[in-house]
Amino acid sequence: MPISYIPRTRERYAEYPPYHWVVNTEAPWTPLSKPIKECRVALVSSGGFYLRTQPPFGENDTSYRRIPRAAEIADLRIYHHGYRDADADRDPNCVFPLERLRELEAAGVIGSLADPALSFVTVYSARKEVEERAPKIVAELKAAGAEAALLVPV
Repeated sequence: MPISYIPRTRERYAEYPPYHWVVNTEAPWTPLSKPIKECRVALVSSGGFYLRTQPPFGENDTSYRRIPRAAEIADLRIYHHGYRDADADRDPNCVFPLERLRELEAAGVIGSLADPALSFVTVYSARKEVEERAPKIVAELKAAGAEAALLVPV
């Protein structure tokens, strides 16, 4: 069942001042320097996934979870306030396509899958996203040797 994102956001954050939607007209673009089949590809999802051995996300949580590329899908859990997760509970790949990326790696469509995959839950503050979480995620991607990333926003 689809969710009307803007009304849901207004409802969810009714106690806060009206949200100022971020407008980015100068997002950097870096074309791939080689074919995707030669690249190490990272998975980054805002779907709120974590392993059963990791703590769940909390309110206004700017952390993220590192999910090993070999993680068992049955060990994944979800905490997310912004979407109904029944479909993702049945098949996490619809929001966190770890198995599909492993299949693409095995088929030679991508060079390799970066380890770990990353998941988080968005917060109300774009400033916190940009200033607190994004630099940490970028550092993780660089440390993993990622040359490209599949971003799965929720």
